[in-house]
Amino acid sequence: MAWRQFTPKLVTVLQEGYGWADLRRDAVSGLTVAIVALPLAMALGIASGTTPDKGLITAVVAGFLISALGGSRVQIGGPTGAFVVVVFNVIRDHGYDGLVIATIMAGAILIIAGLMRFGTWIKYIPEPVVTGFTAGIAVIIFSSQIKDLLGLQLPEVPAAVAEKWGAFWAVRDTVSFSAVAIAALALAIILALRRWAPRLPGFLFAVIATSCLALIFGLPVDTIGSQFGSIPNSLPAPSWPDVSWTRVQSLVPSALTIAFLAGVESLLSAMVADGMTGRRHRSNAELVAQGVANMASGLFGGMPATGAIARTATNIRAGARSPISGMLHAVFLLLFMVLLAPLAAYIPLACLAAVLVVVAWNMSEAPRFLHLMSAPPGDRAVLIVTFALTVLIDLTVAIEVGVVLAAFLFMHRMAEVASVQTGGALVLESDDENGEDPAQRADLPAGVEVFRMRGPLFFGVTHRLTEVLGRTNTTPKVFILRMSLVPMMDSSGVSALQDLIHKYSRAGVAVILSGLQPQPRDILAKMRVTDHAGVILVPNFAAALDQAQVLIGQPRQ
Repeated sequence: MAWRQFTPKLVTVLQEGYGWADLRRDAVSGLTVAIVALPLAMALGIASGTTPDKGLITAVVAGFLISALGGSRVQIGGPTGAFVVVVFNVIRDHGYDGLVIATIMAGAILIIAGLMRFGTWIKYIPEPVVTGFTAGIAVIIFSSQIKDLLGLQLPEVPAAVAEKWGAFWAVRDTVSFSAVAIAALALAIILALRRWAPRLPGFLFAVIATSCLALIFGLPVDTIGSQFGSIPNSLPAPSWPDVSWTRVQSLVPSALTIAFLAGVESLLSAMVADGMTGRRHRSNAELVAQGVANMASGLFGGMPATGAIARTATNIRAGARSPISGMLHAVFLLLFMVLLAPLAAYIPLACLAAVLVVVAWNMSEAPRFLHLMSAPPGDRAVLIVTFALTVLIDLTVAIEVGVVLAAFLFMHRMAEVASVQTGGALVLESDDENGEDPAQRADLPAGVEVFRMRGPLFFGVTHRLTEVLGRTNTTPKVFILRMSLVPMMDSSGVSALQDLIHKYSRAGVAVILSGLQPQPRDILAKMRVTDHAGVILVPNFAAALDQAQVLIGQPRQ
């Protein structure tokens, strides 16, 4: 039934039966993911141009709702690196209130997309576009961490990547060796634990070790407390932002970008989880859950959220059985806020910068990027253009241009595949309908013409149909159009075919369509093309020849 695709997986799990053993497994996995998410949420909040508590609020509120309402059994939601650039730019241009409004708007867009069942469509974003902008985001995140990584004394960091590096170079003599040492130690701990003890939470160990080191030796490094003050130990009350129609209009592009990123990353994460668990997620339910979670995050003063691939994988490896593990991850994070908030003031910013450098490297997907550089020229162009526009111009522009370029590339390739052939070329074909004899064209009676189509008949290739058929010098009595190799048609293809039928009908020519596949047959029927008196449908070419000879008064012997 249609409503089942919107049913949260939590409901399905509870209907199947949920016991104490399942709860214990989910509690352990939820605690494991919460330990990983704690430093990451604070680091992402800082990198986004806001405060660390905003990242924690997002992980708690959105993380709970994404698991409770989502279409995946093991999805973990929260702030991710993909939003860093967008959030930073929105806050810079519209203030934090603007971010809240854009996040709520994005949530509403996601809910509408889910209810309209766009969940199965959004997954078809071309890989060069996704890889290009995620690699670009990785470069931007890395660039944004250089100040804290080196302890540079720079009052204000420019927004553009090129200007950032120019400003860093100008204050290169202010490098803090204490900050460099803290960052290097944090990186060493994270990488060492990943290499030799991958089950241990490297981010948390790095934060604890460097914080203790800076506190014990009194190292002169910036900390969360010195830059942002104390972290609240409770969630704020939800509040509605000051909304005006002018602000809504100005924030539409940002809201669309947030919704796009949240939708794509959450469904990619759910697909990764499916591959690891052998389960299947409900994409439309996932989009609705992402929408509700983002609206709630905005109302509580958080940031945009989506499914986090790395945290979801950690959840699975820790033994998660159901969405309750993700809900408990949010509960544990809230407990950490309540009990440990005062200690967060001692965390060095250089350590969190090291954490984000690792995040940026993971996001860059360097092996995948290099692999795509060996793809055909068109795919390489889409990848490089998307990457360059993300880094140098704007993420929204990069996505728009990348998708449009990929669409044109797809249309060009489909146009190259699609062809219209005269029957004389049939001797070159080996996949004739129902084992027909290719030599039958030699026996065509006078007044019968045959053309074969191959490939999808869509708006990018309809001109070919017109061009090829326009080259015929004589008007036949019967026109056979062989369509067994046409897998699909769109409305433009239907219109082109309808124009052909009307043209021949006015000239008194009967049109026979042979070998229609299900999709073309259905769309022609729905658009009432096959209702035309001059159109005859037959299952194969042999039947078309029989019908043609009847029409011209020369029945086959």
